[in-house]
Parts: sequence; C-alpha cells; structure tokens
Amino acid sequence: MDQTAFETGAEEGSSAADTELVRFRSSPIDGIGGFARTAIRQGTRVLEYQGERISKDESLRRCENDNQYIFSLNPEQDLDGSVAWNPARFINHSCAPNCEAELEGDQIWIVAGRDIRAGEEITFNYGYDLVDYQDHPCRCGSPDCVDYIVAEEFFQHVRGHKARQR
Repeated sequence: MDQTAFETGAEEGSSAADTELVRFRSSPIDGIGGFARTAIRQGTRVLEYQGERISKDESLRRCENDNQYIFSLNPEQDLDGSVAWNPARFINHSCAPNCEAELEGDQIWIVAGRDIRAGEEITFNYGYDLVDYQDHPCRCGSPDCVDYIVAEEFFQHVRGHKARQR
C-alpha cells in the first residue's frame, strides 16, 4: 500500500489524505482505513472514488496484474482508483458495511448507507465475485462476516461451501 499519502499534515496526527468527513489512519481491519471525523447521516456523500479512466481492455490487463482498485463506469470505460490522489482507495471492505459505492453519471461516490458515528471506520462491500474468492480473506470482524471478500449476493454460497468443508 502506498504510504506516501500519509506524510504528516499540518495538524497533529493528520495525513495528507484526510478530507472534511474522513481521517485516514491505521485500521484494525487492514492497513490504512478511513474513519468518520464527525457523525455522518445516512445518504451523505462521504467521499468520491477517483481515478484514471481506462478502456475495458486496459482494465482487464490491470486486473490480470492484481489491481484490485478498478470500478466499472460504463460499457466502454472503467476507473482505476490505484492513483495516489484517490484517498478512497484506503476504505476497507466489510461484510456489514456502513456505506455503499454508488455510480452517479461517470462518478463513483462512497455514500453512507446508514448513520455513522464519529470515529467509526468507513467501510463498503467491495462486491467481488466468486472467481478466486478464497484468495481474498476478509478481516472485517463483523458478526455476519463470511470470511471472504465477496458481494452480498454470494454470502449464502460461501457459507454453504464452508459448512460442507467441515
């Protein structure tokens, strides 16, 4: 993970990636995470997920090189959020997220799916499919955690697979 975005800012304990609503720091989930600086109401746009607009062919190439920061924008383009100027890339996955990634036009917003308390870690479900899902363990700590980073639509499949393995 690129730590250069976290050089100390002017405020004690702040980072260059901090926004009005989100402070970035070490996360109990994984690496760096985003935490609510203040209470955030349901429906609030917390942060824009920014990045480089790329073709579907380039997206496939980057995914094959293990880039996990790509969102689909439209039938022709994807958004590669692995750029240094995208602090949203540090928002962690959760099986019980408090935010959702929403596509509005050609922008992706991280939007509060419920009220979020000040200090709470900002999370969203990364929405991974089942291809190689066992290569992506989840450490969100939610009571509903399925142990892997997958879209909610696959939770039952993963739970069933785990039960059969026991």
